[in-house]
Amino acid sequence: MEDFHSDPYIPIEHYGVIGNLKTVALVSLTGSIDFMSFPTFDSPTVFARLLDSQRGGSFSITPVMQDYHSKQLYLPGTAVLLTRFFSDEGIAELTDFMPILQHKGKNLCAIVRQVTAVRGDITFRLECTPAFHYGQATSQHRIADHGIFFQAEHDGGVVLRLIADIPLTLRDGHGYTEFTVRASETVNIVLESVPADEADTLLPIDYYTNVLYGETIDFWRKWITQSTYRGRWTEIVHRSAITLKLLTSCEHGSTVAAATFGLPETPGGVRNWDYRYTWIRDAAFTMYAFLELGFTEEATAFLGWIHARTEEDKLHLMYTIDGRHELTERELPHLEGYKGSRPVRIGNAAQEQFQLDIYGELIDTIYIYNNQHHAITYEFWLCIVKQVDCVIADWHKPDHSIWEVRNGKREFLHSRLMCWVAMDRAIKIAEHRSFPYPRDVWYAIRDEIYHDVYDNFWNPQVGAWVQYKGADRVDASVLLMTLTHFVSPDEPRWRSTLKVVEKTLGMDVLLYRYRDDPAVDGLPGEEGTFTLCSFWYVEALAKSGEVIHALDCFEKMLGYANHLGLFSEQISKNAAHLGNFPQAFTHLALISAALELDKQLDRLGFQRQH
Repeated sequence: MEDFHSDPYIPIEHYGVIGNLKTVALVSLTGSIDFMSFPTFDSPTVFARLLDSQRGGSFSITPVMQDYHSKQLYLPGTAVLLTRFFSDEGIAELTDFMPILQHKGKNLCAIVRQVTAVRGDITFRLECTPAFHYGQATSQHRIADHGIFFQAEHDGGVVLRLIADIPLTLRDGHGYTEFTVRASETVNIVLESVPADEADTLLPIDYYTNVLYGETIDFWRKWITQSTYRGRWTEIVHRSAITLKLLTSCEHGSTVAAATFGLPETPGGVRNWDYRYTWIRDAAFTMYAFLELGFTEEATAFLGWIHARTEEDKLHLMYTIDGRHELTERELPHLEGYKGSRPVRIGNAAQEQFQLDIYGELIDTIYIYNNQHHAITYEFWLCIVKQVDCVIADWHKPDHSIWEVRNGKREFLHSRLMCWVAMDRAIKIAEHRSFPYPRDVWYAIRDEIYHDVYDNFWNPQVGAWVQYKGADRVDASVLLMTLTHFVSPDEPRWRSTLKVVEKTLGMDVLLYRYRDDPAVDGLPGEEGTFTLCSFWYVEALAKSGEVIHALDCFEKMLGYANHLGLFSEQISKNAAHLGNFPQAFTHLALISAALELDKQLDRLGFQRQH
């Protein structure tokens, strides 16, 4: 068996992701599904071995042979994942996917797993151990002619059914079997959810394998063909787009920041957060990436979701997938955490924070949508005006900003910059569409914010625009000053700031978002380099005319992706992935950097390879 350093916890980067646009599952290189919230992205987990190797629950299909190595790949243009096992005894592959489409008006939620022997006769062991409600609930289980049924006690809702075209047994409360697949044969296994009152009127297994397999592949390939991207990095850009799509709810149009919760920024540390919610900031940036690639339906659905939120209440920092904002943070003390990283938290206390930057990120995306794709309605414009009024009232106030520091509010550069973006883009929308608005007031506020940022956040001793007013350090979010067109890349202060960022935050192409300081963020311990910031850096270099350097940095960053082209939130000094996985922010920043590099390389006359 492949050696994972005798550690019960598989490296984060050794996972792939599958999903059905309602939730996702992480599949390891050993063939184990070790994380899945169910039935939606922000629901309690049924599998969370990633956070507790004993109590978390998993669904593994693993070769019994001792000496093997494995590889993973996606079927091109899809989210259908193949895990291939190689040994002297033979070659086998495990195909994993989650069907997307409905069946007779019913929403299907299922994991389909197909095991094929390519060469030789290969024996596998199957173990399915659901651990409901984050591993806190005891479960009932029974075996019948048509499968094994699992249900949390005192839960009359959803039942999980495990079926296969081989015999299954119950062992110590979990589904179990060992089976041998002979050369060119395939064994099919399905774990599906069914309402408790319909447990005996279920789909046959061959419907999943013979019909939904093809329909799932067709869905993904038809979706990706909508992409207008014709640049130099088609494969990695499209993989990032598919990853963003996997993190987007088909029902609500909202996007989660990442698939997981509790994965540490430092193994053994306390910086362990729940990212399974919709941040206005992250989702707005995601929609920007979708729009730039030609996926307008996703942006339209998200703006409809936003419209509903702004009509019913003030704009909150983050929401559940269906638009609620009760996200009370609490700890799960019964889980030991990934590599002993405690506490394991669900919910997110940052929901209560005051973060001014979200207005700029949202209105900038609406500006792009309105300008390049589809005109917004006047009704929607009135909702934007409400957000601009909030900016006018609050832009000068200290806040917690983009990094959600937990040690008090400050006047952060990023928030002030994004307040300027909010005003600037709102003015542009109004004038492009001739919407009524208080022109003199908005222009005056926009210009006042500009002068405040340009003059009062500049530290001549540091030679840079600094993290917050009066600071002596920079923050990687300063890179957005040129990406949002606040300053020209030829601005001398910008050139100086870029050099300070490189010198103080950079580790070659890897960038820290800021240097750890408990006095600033209120948290002990270290964190890894922030992958998002590295792609911002690439884009800023390209815009600043350092195109060849940007190209080299971009290619280096792609080398930090996992074997499937996926990124977590952070990267450690030894190139391990840290934090929640996969992270939307990283993938959308990759897309944006690739688009800018393509533009600049075309401008310089570099030929594209076709």
